[in-house]
Amino acid sequence: MYWLLFYDVVDDYIDRRAAFREEHLGLAGAAHERGELVMAGALADPQDGAVLVFSGDDSSAAERFAHADPYVRNGLVTSWRVRQWTVVVGGR
Repeated sequence: MYWLLFYDVVDDYIDRRAAFREEHLGLAGAAHERGELVMAGALADPQDGAVLVFSGDDSSAAERFAHADPYVRNGLVTSWRVRQWTVVVGGR
């Protein structure tokens, strides 16, 4: 199963993320290595959020990621939510 982690971010997110980016990318890299995080990236035009795609039996990996993410912990993410994603074409 796939799970989408949606982030809504503060208006000056791009300017403020530099201080936390290395830790955030390290967390993402570790989740990817474990096979939990499939892909992730920021939304563009406008740069008002991000989407992370997780794979697993339940939403726990996505939720753990959000709770540990320095962007969330330091207020760059104003809200987040996890939704199950039913893939009909593609995927593993």
